[in-house]
Amino acid sequence: MSGSPDLGLLAGDVLDVAPRLLGATLRHQGVTVRLTEVEAYAGSQDPGSHAYRGPTPRTQVMFGPAGRLYAYLSYGMHVCANVVTGPEGTASAVLLRAGEVVEGAHLARERRPGVRDRDLARGPANLCRTLGIGLDLGGSDLATGPVRLELTAPLSRDRISTGPRVGLRGAPDRPWRFWLTGEPSVSAYRPAARRP
Repeated sequence: MSGSPDLGLLAGDVLDVAPRLLGATLRHQGVTVRLTEVEAYAGSQDPGSHAYRGPTPRTQVMFGPAGRLYAYLSYGMHVCANVVTGPEGTASAVLLRAGEVVEGAHLARERRPGVRDRDLARGPANLCRTLGIGLDLGGSDLATGPVRLELTAPLSRDRISTGPRVGLRGAPDRPWRFWLTGEPSVSAYRPAARRP
């Protein structure tokens, strides 16, 4: 399957959709990234989710419809991107953690000079920087908007690894991070820093 995302699929349970996004491509401003690592966030059922306590102006897009881009600032300076999933009215999203640049490498290198190719889109902020995704793209339709998601055929489960999400204090041990086994572009796992 290729082309526009199947919105029926993206409207499914976030734990089913997240691994299904591995191998899909994200395209923006002349660069295409093949997704190699993602994390699932289940809204009100998930203390790690931005939408755990309900909708806010920042998180409203997470409540649907599915197939939209949820963009936010991490640490007040790094843009990170998510694919909104689930039925409309129920918040859930998949954080796009890492990918491999498969088209437009020269542009990606200009956006991240001095970085090894495997690291161009390694980590959620680096992925956004490589693709030129800013906060202004939050809420964009991934089928018709400036950022395009293209799905591939489902991958076999033996190609996918799972483990805890990176840097979380809320529900840190849930194995809701999914990645392509053995891919060098997958980011390093780091638990959340302990609060003093």
